[in-house]
Amino acid sequence: MKSLAERFSTERHAIDGWLVLSAITLMVIGWIMVTSASTEVASSQTGNPWYYSIRHGIFVLASMSIALLVMRIPSVWWRANGPTLLLVAAILLAAVLIVGREVNGSRRWIHLGPINLQASEVGKFCLIIYIAGYTERHLTRLRRSWWGFMAPLMLTFSLCILLILEPDYGAAVVMLAATMGVLLLAGASLWRFILLAGGVVTLGAFVAISEPYRLARISSFLDPWANQYGSGYQLTQALIAFGRGGWSGLGLGNSVQKLFYLPEAHTDFVFSVLAEELGMLGAVGAVALFAVLVYRCFRIGRNAEESGHLFAAYVCYGIGIIFASQSFINVAVNAGLLPTKGLTLPLLSYGGSSLMVSGAMVGVLLRIDGETRGRRRAARKRSRSATAETPA
Repeated sequence: MKSLAERFSTERHAIDGWLVLSAITLMVIGWIMVTSASTEVASSQTGNPWYYSIRHGIFVLASMSIALLVMRIPSVWWRANGPTLLLVAAILLAAVLIVGREVNGSRRWIHLGPINLQASEVGKFCLIIYIAGYTERHLTRLRRSWWGFMAPLMLTFSLCILLILEPDYGAAVVMLAATMGVLLLAGASLWRFILLAGGVVTLGAFVAISEPYRLARISSFLDPWANQYGSGYQLTQALIAFGRGGWSGLGLGNSVQKLFYLPEAHTDFVFSVLAEELGMLGAVGAVALFAVLVYRCFRIGRNAEESGHLFAAYVCYGIGIIFASQSFINVAVNAGLLPTKGLTLPLLSYGGSSLMVSGAMVGVLLRIDGETRGRRRAARKRSRSATAETPA
């Protein structure tokens, strides 16, 4: 009789069904929640209550198409073109400072006809491809020398400086977390991480208090009710949404906070609307889907590492850290556990750039998983052939 683990295993399947299921389910839930959260705002801004829903639906279909397209690209292509992709990321992050579109005081988007390209989303993806290639090529030096350890971090810091100039501190944190996570999983010295982390925390604290608006944001996060109609307005409205939702929610479409109380209800704070309409049970379910997605990222990476494909493994680890850190930060901001950051919830929030880059990441994961399964099938076939040819 099969065990529970064997029953739910996708080892013998053509693709990782749990990865596909979690990603598609999150996108469908996202489409539903964006539609619910944006109808009043869209009607007020455009006269069409389904404006954002239609656009988001197009982005969902586009991200699925991109995932299918990326699945056809061998991992060796990504490995060979890592430096080029890093250069593309640097050019985009520099270009957005020159020709970017400013929204709410931040210059993060490049206007390309019907869509606005968020350079930081592309930059995260390109960076992790390069870091995975660097880590594989210089693994021994990375583990033994300070220079091997610091070189990729210096490149990441350079991109983070461009992000801070936008400003986009959330994306900078995610980039730095992904790079450091990959290096740590590749076997870099833990003591170097401890020393570096101390420096980063000190620098972060200095940056946080060096500007009055940053200090005001932190103080409003610590006690948002002290200025609930000023700096703490967005957070208090998000917390009210959680309180209204309770355990079972008000029901789909019945959110009160989306009626012009909660700013950015269909983008950065869509999780608050989800919690209000679907309750704590719905919110925990969404978090569980992200947990499954991240776990499959690391499982696919581990399988690739065991088969000797280190570049593919580090790409999977990096993508898993991006999904994990970005979803954690967004949910924590919505719940009042972290200061407000302009980070989307991957696969769920409104936003074409975020959705399409997330789709590309899922496509890379499925390609790596397919290649690993192919190598394992070939190894089992060779093993059976060798057993059959062995004389009794």
